[in-house]
Amino acid sequence: MSDLKIALVALGAILILLVLLFNWWQDRRVRNTMKDKFPEAPADPLMTQLEAERREPTVRIAETLAQSKAEPAVLAEDIDAATEAVIDVQFPKAVPGAELMDLLRAYLRVETKPVRLFALSTQGEHHAYPHEAEQYVGMQLAVLLANRKGPISEIDWSRLWMAAQNLAQQLDGTVDGPEQQEVIERAQQLDNLCANLDAQVGLSLRLPQPLATAEVRQVALSAGFMEYGKQLGWLASSGIPRFTLLFDGKPAMDLHSAQVSRLDLLLDVPNSPKDENAFSRMATVGRDLAMRLDAELIDDQGQPLTAHYDDEIDQQLYQIYEQLEDAGFNAGENRTLRVFT
Repeated sequence: MSDLKIALVALGAILILLVLLFNWWQDRRVRNTMKDKFPEAPADPLMTQLEAERREPTVRIAETLAQSKAEPAVLAEDIDAATEAVIDVQFPKAVPGAELMDLLRAYLRVETKPVRLFALSTQGEHHAYPHEAEQYVGMQLAVLLANRKGPISEIDWSRLWMAAQNLAQQLDGTVDGPEQQEVIERAQQLDNLCANLDAQVGLSLRLPQPLATAEVRQVALSAGFMEYGKQLGWLASSGIPRFTLLFDGKPAMDLHSAQVSRLDLLLDVPNSPKDENAFSRMATVGRDLAMRLDAELIDDQGQPLTAHYDDEIDQQLYQIYEQLEDAGFNAGENRTLRVFT
């Protein structure tokens, strides 16, 4: 082989190497750009929801799939078309529940508004999460359009859409859903509506001095408060708190310090049962608790609370309850809780 041929072969090899290096550099640059625009979130809202549903004591679902093999699949609630946007993923063939759960963990690690899963089994049932003993032919991701943190953003929707597409690709599936602009417009409308219906009313107990946390909890329990998750709540007959008692601005069971300096009564109107005496009931309990703790009950302006305006505030709050109902949000129900959180 002549020197010229050897030189041409070497030049060709160098050119091929340069093309490969250029393609690698382009791919790396695109990946970095996409990562900056849609970073992987450390939290997994969908999977957090699934874990929470498995721990729900009313259905006795075990905390891990390995422990729940013998448990029945949990039926999902209905999709709420007024407050959620839905991404539909269809599979060309049935997928085992365990495989689908692994794919959800791998590809739906995105930070968005709360997402509910509706996994469609071969029996035509929608399950709240995939079950090992079932086969699935599709699923729907229902993302909340708005809550107290505001409406869903374009980035939120794009992240969820891309995550659904990536998952579907692993199963040769298809993805369908509304256009992004439609979702954003619906979210803004829901946010505007709920902003005009939202209301929280608070009262405070001015303590004479910091008191032992355990002692205050015991006094509150003896006064009629009951444990509700991490909170101390004044429960209605339905089992939902009419109002809650905060310790230094935190749920009562979340305060781990030995002493408490401030107590607050909080009435969250959309998330409390409809009540004609909502405020006066809380004020009465607050006065009793203040007497037990030798404290002073004050309003949000820091002024001692008198009974003069109790009835008037009751009427104002009751009007909000009715406005919520007119808008389709019954106070204290799960659907309302999802939006007013």
